This record gives sequence, structure tokens and C-alpha cells, in this order.
Amino acid sequence: QVQLVESGGGLMQAGDSLRLSCAASGLAFNYYIMGWFRQAPGKEREFVAAIPWGGGSIVFADFVEGRFFISRDDTKNTVYLQMNSLKPEETAVYYCAAARGIFAASLKSLGSADYWGQGTPVTVSS
Repeated sequence: QVQLVESGGGLMQAGDSLRLSCAASGLAFNYYIMGWFRQAPGKEREFVAAIPWGGGSIVFADFVEGRFFISRDDTKNTVYLQMNSLKPEETAVYYCAAARGIFAASLKSLGSADYWGQGTPVTVSS
């Protein structure tokens, strides 16, 4: 059974940094594109970032503007999202996703994810 378990969310202040983690099990992690999405209250889930396996190009949403970094540790089956200079409008539940494929950009679509985590909430106060 595939499981993606996010952790690291919490209550932050504007300008803070936070690192989210997603531990995967039950899948051949080092052959999956891994990514992060977020869903703010009352809004649709949106793509944040994705990282392919094998050292390919990483993809970010435009709103990241160089503030976020995504990385993966295939020895730990874990993907990370480092978020810097957080803004109040980034308050959301952050979800980890996994998809078969080669190019990270293919995970930008919600429908391309094969597996989802349960999410970890991030609240950013002003």
C-alpha cells in the first residue's frame, strides 16, 4: 500500500522559513516524480513544485519567485519543500504527490498525480 506522509507544517509569521517533509512508502520512490501542491481555504488545489527522478529539471509555480526549494533524498524515500519568506496568503494545506513519468512538468496537473498524501497545514500570520 502506497503512503505519502507529510510533516513539518505549523503556525508561522510572515517572513519566516519552514521545511516540509514527505515520507513515501510502498512505491519505487526513485522512479517517481515527486511534488507539492497546496490548497488555501475556499480555493482550488494548486501546483507548487515538482522534482523528477534521475536529476532532471525541477519545476516551480510562478508565485514561488525563487523563495522555495524542493529536494529529494532517495535513500530516505523523502521529498522536502523549503519555503522562505512566507506570506500570509500562503496559508494552506500542503500536499505531497507522486507521479509516474520522466519530466517534472508533467506533475503540474492535478490529474497526473498517482498518489496523494493527507496534507499538512501551514498557517502564516501577518
